[in-house]
Amino acid sequence: MIQIADRLKNVEEYYFSKKLREVNLLKAQGKPIINLGIGSPDLNPPERVLNALVEIFNEDGAHKYQSYKGIPEFREAITDFYKRHFNVPLSPLTEVLPLMGSKEGILHISMAFLNEGDEVLIPNPGYPTYKSVTNLVGAKPVFYDLTEENNWSPDFIALEKKDLKKVKLMWINYPHMPTGAQATNKLFEDLITFAKRHNILIVNDNPYSFILNRYPRSILKYRDAKDVCLELNSLSKTFNMSGWRVGMLLGKTEYIDAVLRVKSNMDSGMFLGIQKGAIEALNCSDMWYLSLNSVYEQRRQIVWKIAEALKCTYDTNAAGLFVWCKLPDYIDAEEYIDLILKEKSVFITPGTIFGTNGKGYIRISLCAPQDQLEEALARLK
Repeated sequence: MIQIADRLKNVEEYYFSKKLREVNLLKAQGKPIINLGIGSPDLNPPERVLNALVEIFNEDGAHKYQSYKGIPEFREAITDFYKRHFNVPLSPLTEVLPLMGSKEGILHISMAFLNEGDEVLIPNPGYPTYKSVTNLVGAKPVFYDLTEENNWSPDFIALEKKDLKKVKLMWINYPHMPTGAQATNKLFEDLITFAKRHNILIVNDNPYSFILNRYPRSILKYRDAKDVCLELNSLSKTFNMSGWRVGMLLGKTEYIDAVLRVKSNMDSGMFLGIQKGAIEALNCSDMWYLSLNSVYEQRRQIVWKIAEALKCTYDTNAAGLFVWCKLPDYIDAEEYIDLILKEKSVFITPGTIFGTNGKGYIRISLCAPQDQLEEALARLK
């Protein structure tokens, strides 16, 4: 047998890729599984988005290769969106790069900036892809602790005690997944100061800004941010377009150009219809966000009751598509989750898949219709 590459020795199949096979097998056996583990929005995108996609099918050139940087109107829609919602001025020509989902951007950024042996600061708990991509490119993950006691924010005193000479990149993610913690102005300012002091590139992964969050923030708004920061964003959560694979990278021209050198060798541009639909999404009025969050607020009320039925505590001020719940100390999260799946046919995510600081926690998704959430609550009471 041909041997696999060494880079895969420290990379496992994505947790949800494996777990969903188990869930789907149970469904095939007739089990009435309710999936509260995945953050894949079940609602439809805005109608104007769907109309724009359909209208493009017969347009001349619609099915040809498109620009690696996206059409000008799309880049302009992105920068207008950032100016309108975050008060961040950006050049549509040089400071934005459309992506086929922000997950693609995590790999492209890592390939553009990391050499073998470089170190990367990764939040614990945090999105597992940060670690796996770091390993794939031959860099070294260095985890920094986020704890409930510190409001899921970095401990800069602890960070300064680390040997940071080899650290080149730092992943942050606010509103934070999985905890829903939100960044303050001071936190972003402190992160920029820290990055400048140690010559580290910070990447803020920012797809949850508009989900149950009263104060959307971009790290690029803050003084000197462009010198040391990039930001990833996505249409997946805000506009229910996760399957469309539309994201964006924003920041300093030189950094964007470096990522483009990777991306332009990895794909051949985004389908024009998707770009046209994305433009319509980005131009939605404030009524879209109010309507979307009204649905999620109703769902969250039920999920809080589910958490209470499981004897969990939770933060009512958290943002995003999930409720992060702390189990009683005597319960093992992974064993408990497997028991619930087996006996109650409800799938919930154990916190440990996000890192060691997720021990004792579970994450419940809001991406299920209200009737399914109520059924899950009835089963778990």
